[in-house]
Amino acid sequence: MTARATPPATETVTCPGCGRRNRVPVAAHGTPRCGSCHAPLPWLVSATDDDFTEVAERSRVPVLVDLWAAWCGPCRVVAPGVERVALELAGRVKAVKVDVDRAPGVAARFDARSIPTLLVLRDGRVVARQVGALSEQAMVDWVRRAVD
Repeated sequence: MTARATPPATETVTCPGCGRRNRVPVAAHGTPRCGSCHAPLPWLVSATDDDFTEVAERSRVPVLVDLWAAWCGPCRVVAPGVERVALELAGRVKAVKVDVDRAPGVAARFDARSIPTLLVLRDGRVVARQVGALSEQAMVDWVRRAVD
């Protein structure tokens, strides 16, 4: 009997260009593109203690990390901004959501004492940090400054 390899984890996203649904890997060497129109796809995935290194720290594009919790009101306010960053900066930024209650190791590694804590990683290193909620536009502007 042969062992079966575990298929890579994926998320399903809708292409903002043509509306086609695409499976996007949570970890990949390139950036996701629509299988139909080839437009860059928003890359918004979740990570845990077990896969954070592969999903976020080894990314070839800058990564917006959202350290959040389900019980946190300001975290719910920030969530649409994270989605907007992934959409507006598709192909340039990967957004990774980390529930600190399910990934306490990641929270400890980045010394997240308050949430939401937002980080921009480049080559696995923190290049920008924001503690507390931002409006959608302020978040897009902040991430743009950090990655440009």
